[in-house]
Amino acid sequence: MLAQAPAPQAPPTELPTLEHFSPDIADRTLDPCNDFYKYACGKWLAGHPMPADEVAWGPAGPLDLWNHSLLVQTLRKLSANDPGRTVNEQKVGDYYSACMDEKNVEAHSQEWLKPEIDRIAKIKNRSDIAAAVAHLHQSIPSAWAQSDDQSNGALMGFSAHPDYDDASRNLAQFDQGGMTMPGRSYYLAQDDKSKEIRGKYVKHIVTMLMLAGEKPDQAKADSEVVLAIETGLAKVAMDPISRRDPKNLNNKMSLIQVKALAPSFDFEHYLEVVHAPSSQQYIVTTPNFFKGLEVMLKQRSLEDWRIYLRWQTISGSASLLSGAFVQENFDFFGRTLVGAKVNRPRWKRCVDSVDGNLGEALGQAYVQRAFPPQNRARVLQMVKNLETAMGEDIESADWMAPETKARALDKLHATLNKIGYPEQFRNYSTVQITRDNLLADRQHAVEFEFERWVAKIGQPVDRTEWTMTPSTINAYEEPTQNTINFPAGILQSPFFDMNRDDAVNYGDIGAVIGHEITHGFDDQGRKFDAQGNLRDWWTPADAKEYGARGKCISDQYTQEVPEAGPGVKQDGHMTLGEDTADNGGTRIALMALKQALAHEGKDLDKQEEDGLTPRQRFFLSYAFGWCAEWRPELIRLAVLTDPHSFSKYRVNNTVANMPEFAVAFGCHKGQPEARVNACRVW
Repeated sequence: MLAQAPAPQAPPTELPTLEHFSPDIADRTLDPCNDFYKYACGKWLAGHPMPADEVAWGPAGPLDLWNHSLLVQTLRKLSANDPGRTVNEQKVGDYYSACMDEKNVEAHSQEWLKPEIDRIAKIKNRSDIAAAVAHLHQSIPSAWAQSDDQSNGALMGFSAHPDYDDASRNLAQFDQGGMTMPGRSYYLAQDDKSKEIRGKYVKHIVTMLMLAGEKPDQAKADSEVVLAIETGLAKVAMDPISRRDPKNLNNKMSLIQVKALAPSFDFEHYLEVVHAPSSQQYIVTTPNFFKGLEVMLKQRSLEDWRIYLRWQTISGSASLLSGAFVQENFDFFGRTLVGAKVNRPRWKRCVDSVDGNLGEALGQAYVQRAFPPQNRARVLQMVKNLETAMGEDIESADWMAPETKARALDKLHATLNKIGYPEQFRNYSTVQITRDNLLADRQHAVEFEFERWVAKIGQPVDRTEWTMTPSTINAYEEPTQNTINFPAGILQSPFFDMNRDDAVNYGDIGAVIGHEITHGFDDQGRKFDAQGNLRDWWTPADAKEYGARGKCISDQYTQEVPEAGPGVKQDGHMTLGEDTADNGGTRIALMALKQALAHEGKDLDKQEEDGLTPRQRFFLSYAFGWCAEWRPELIRLAVLTDPHSFSKYRVNNTVANMPEFAVAFGCHKGQPEARVNACRVW
């Protein structure tokens, strides 16, 4: 077994080498029909040990390092105090400089933190709680972001959100939140591992409170209060599977009705402090959460709430403070929860902080170097080809009525495709960034972003806006806006390679594009129409048939995941949308490849110089994109909280449902990768 690769402590002097697909990845000693993931990924993983500072490692890992290296080159250049810098260049350069000035952070972080803790100590009545929560939302990310399980804001989330019934306008939205651990199951599950993690969480709280100045006995007592309050919030929160149904989140109320859910929380004062415009209605994603919050506000003492808010302040600031805070924060969230062996070097963490808080300013420099116009043009053509394939798939579906097909095609044709980066980059000129106070820099950037989201309330929805930064290695579909979005960060090798043939590109980035297109028609996306409105456009018979096809997939993906530890099971209902998108996206990517080859007079199944057919290279490239070794702790966290299946099953379960794969590798019905009862929605 190869030794674990050391973590790079300093930025590379040159950009590292990216991984590129090669037909040699296949382990020809194995049968691809038994375990295609192992056949396609085993050799690469065996030859590329995970660096100590990573929790997952595959061919995308070198791309992550390449992106970080390119960004740090830009930031080191811009951190020079050059008067010729543009406004955005000054912001990102000075932020990075402040972040890398470890000596200054070490000397002053307690001084920076003290006013924030003193602010909590001044809470004199329950009405003051609302102002304290508002301040935390304005200074610690990211109360505006609605995730799969919860908002990450203290106590709750607040933001603008498109009206589910009229997606052209933004309403105000209150969301469940307030839990520091990744999801409600971490507070409520009663298995031994969950109890062990909760015990370590309490110890983590104690240590952090002591670092902030509390005596050991007080810190121990306060940690129990924090766990009790967060557990209470978890108990009244909606479970992640229920949250997957947008109908469950579409609860619109007047402000009077919102206030009636939790009269002890001063909503009017909160809205005043965050400068929220008036909203015609308020979306309350989880009314029962706020009813439960009311009970807790009455039952818990004012001192208990000061303890909880003090903890939220310290925990939310820890990554920007002295080394002792950073290390303790890493020990729980990095080592305990996801299995990291060592913390990522400071330069990487500072790049992430700039990208997370001033992302479009940094992203503007990234795309100038990493994503030329010809790359964008080729990706856009691939998107159009995949949409054509999706249209043909819809038209050929023998289980859909003509009127349902017509509405589906309307939605497909109305999709807005966003490739690489926004047409107009954000202006951060109003954000105050200095070189000598990292915590204040982050607070100012968060305040800007939070207020930017709040200011959207009552305004028209802007479909051209992005919620991922240009360098992000990811993609997403936005159902309320009917957009698919592919940042430049993922449009690099191994996902997309201008120098590789269509079979490789359609197998990797093509399947990613197909995945996002299919999201518009997965079990969640199908409930939104062409304009992004939550509207049922399905005939009852088609909806019933869709449900039966979806059940086949959810049953297939409900399975033990031994890599996560004994007794850990994936719930196929939670991953149904992503699994549907994997299956449908890969199929339409292959359809698009076949059509592209036909235009060139090429055969999908003709063996070429590398000994593979384009069909075989397509599937190998698809698997290559998902090759990854994960820390067991990360696998467990993902299975419990992530709507995506573990990477091995994203490969094996998908190809097992595709007769096209059996054709490629000569599999026989009944073999693991040639299911007798194959599942298919799209």
